[in-house]
Amino acid sequence: MNLLALDQYSDLGGAQRVFLETVEAALRRDWNIWCALPSGPLIERVESLGAPASRIPCGPYQSGRKRSLDLLRFGSDLGWQVQILRSLINRVHFDLIYVNGPRVLPAAVLAARGRTPVLFHAHSHIDQSLARKVAGWSIARTGAAVVACSESVLEPLRKYVEPGNQFVVANGVPEIPFRQRDFPRDGKWRIGVIGRIAPEKGQAEFVHAVALLHAEFPDVRFVICGAPLFSGASYFREVQELARGLPVEFLGWQEDVANVLSELDLLVVPSFEEGMGRVIIEAFSAGVPVAAFPTGGIPEVVADGETGFLVRDKTAGALARSIREIMRTDQGDLQRITGNARRAWETRYTLAIYQEGIAELMARLGSNCRVEIHARQRQHTS
Repeated sequence: MNLLALDQYSDLGGAQRVFLETVEAALRRDWNIWCALPSGPLIERVESLGAPASRIPCGPYQSGRKRSLDLLRFGSDLGWQVQILRSLINRVHFDLIYVNGPRVLPAAVLAARGRTPVLFHAHSHIDQSLARKVAGWSIARTGAAVVACSESVLEPLRKYVEPGNQFVVANGVPEIPFRQRDFPRDGKWRIGVIGRIAPEKGQAEFVHAVALLHAEFPDVRFVICGAPLFSGASYFREVQELARGLPVEFLGWQEDVANVLSELDLLVVPSFEEGMGRVIIEAFSAGVPVAAFPTGGIPEVVADGETGFLVRDKTAGALARSIREIMRTDQGDLQRITGNARRAWETRYTLAIYQEGIAELMARLGSNCRVEIHARQRQHTS
C-alpha cells in the first residue's frame, strides 16, 4: 500500500507523537509511505525512521482568533501545499492520504481531486467557526473518512461525514512501568501538571489552586512541566508571575515523561479543551492518580472514583478542594484506583492497540480504493 501522510505542525506536541506512531505502524506493515510536513523537529524524526518527506509551508499563525495577515498567509500556504502535493500524487499512485490536522486538510482535498481517499485524523475540537466550516467543506467535498481520538471530538464533525466513514480510535502510549505508591502521610506530596503551556490547558487555574492550598499544606511541592508550543510566550509569563512566591517549580519541556511521572504523587489535568488527554493514559500506565476537569473526551477515559477523579466545577477553588480531598483519601482507595487505571491502560490504551487499530482502518480504506479503481478499469475496457 502507498500512503501519503500530512501534518500541520513541526514541533512535537501530542498529536505529532501520534503521527510518528502512525508512521511506525505503516512501516511495520512494509507499506510505502511519503510524508509532507513543515520544517522542524517532526520532519527530522520522520526522516530518521526512513520515510521520505517533502517540506510544505504551514504558518506560523496567531493562536486563537486569526488576523487578516494570518488569512493571507493561509491562502498563500494553501496554494503552495496543493502544488507540492499534486506533484507527489502525479509521481506516485497513493491508496490513501492521511491528514493529521485541519490546516492541511483543504490542500489534501484539492490535490486529491476525488481520485484518492482521504482520512482526516481529528485530535481536538475545532473551536474556530471559520476553521470548522473549512474543515467541514473539505470533508464533505471529497467524502473523506474521519477518525477521532474520542466520541467528543467526532461529534461536531458527524454532520459532514458519511455514516460509514466515522471512526473512533483511542490514543495509545508506550508502557511506563507501573509502581505501586505509598502515598505520603506527612503531607509531602508532589503534584504536577504536564503538557503544552496554553490558556486552554489551565496552568493558571492550577497556580490559583496552589495559592489556595499552600498555607494549609506548606510541605506540598508543585511542578509545571511543559513549554508554550504553537503559540507565543505571553501566557507562560503570566503563569510564571502568578506563581511568584509559591512552591511551584517550572521544569520546562521534558522528553522523558516517564521520569517526570515517577516523581509525582498526583497528576492534575485542568484543561478547558482536551480531545482525550494523552498524559492521562501515561499516568494510568505509571500508577499516578489523576485529577482532571471533565472536558472534551476526558470523561470517556477517566471514571470518577474508579480510574481517577473528575473535578466537576472547572474552577481553581473546586480544583483546590479536589486536591485536598485526594490527599486525605485512604491509602487503600488510592491504590485501588491506580490499579484500576493500570488495567484500563492494559486493555484499551497500549501503543500496540492503537497502532493495530489505526493500521487496520487505513488498510481497509486503501483496499476499498483499489477495489473501486479496478471496477472502473473493468468498466472502461468492457
